[in-house]
Amino acid sequence: MKILFFTGKGGVGKSTMAAAAAWQLSRKARVLIVSLDPAHNVGDIFGVAIGNGKKRFAETLFLSEVNLQKLSREYLEQETNVLSTTYSYLKTLNLDTYFSVLKYSPGIEEYALLTSIEKTIRDDADFDYIIFDTPPTGLTLRFLALPKVTITWIDRLTQIRRQILEKRYTIHRIRGTLSSEETILDYKEADDDILKRLTTLSNNYHALDGALRGDACHVVLVFNPDILSLRESQRLVEGLRELGLPLRLLINNKVTAENKEMAERVEHRMKIAAGDVLLERIELSKTLLDGEKGTLYDIQQRIIPESW
Repeated sequence: MKILFFTGKGGVGKSTMAAAAAWQLSRKARVLIVSLDPAHNVGDIFGVAIGNGKKRFAETLFLSEVNLQKLSREYLEQETNVLSTTYSYLKTLNLDTYFSVLKYSPGIEEYALLTSIEKTIRDDADFDYIIFDTPPTGLTLRFLALPKVTITWIDRLTQIRRQILEKRYTIHRIRGTLSSEETILDYKEADDDILKRLTTLSNNYHALDGALRGDACHVVLVFNPDILSLRESQRLVEGLRELGLPLRLLINNKVTAENKEMAERVEHRMKIAAGDVLLERIELSKTLLDGEKGTLYDIQQRIIPESW
């Protein structure tokens, strides 16, 4: 299975390029395209209402849209339930008051998106290609950075939890029956719910981080022939490089005869920023979907290289 992330500044046409790529790849393989962008243009592009779950558009092409608000709420409820169960002995502190403000905490949307990506990659491994149409640059970089950051935090939290268990063991010995032998606790680390949760999260994020940095992952950066798009795309290239994520393809979208000179200038600057990354130029398309035939007929140029 190969994973493709289409990213770029808002409005550059990354949803259009992701949809065209999905359609083209579906001619030879099973493809799932997932919209992570709150704007959700994928359904509009294909002319269908996607709703919940996956919708079959063609024999080998499936569409999906992530409801970020619903996803964030479900993520928060799940984590709150875990905390409530784990720390039920502290109910006198009225933890509900603290949990109620978690929805305003920074990072909830990013973690919710990351959870959705991890689950999709894990549960939909029967697809040959999974294409993610991502939110605009800032949010995309934040959630792509989370696996590595989270692994570091989980490792530290695991150390802290083990220290807590050791303290409990010490207290247990002090309060236990005097004996010439050490008192053995009636549970092991493997039985501790918090450590089990941390271990599961660590395994999931290590697997996701490996998938994002592996040869099967391809980040596609879409930009337009204008200065604002160039500036944000340059920042995204630098961000991807810092994260060690594989930028594989640049797409200069919406090129016309009128902006061809600017397109060449922007491409030159992007090649300087991105090095030897493959670059494709796509002419401006006015209509994407032929509703009667169900084909993306006006993009004749192949979006994704044959070697992918």
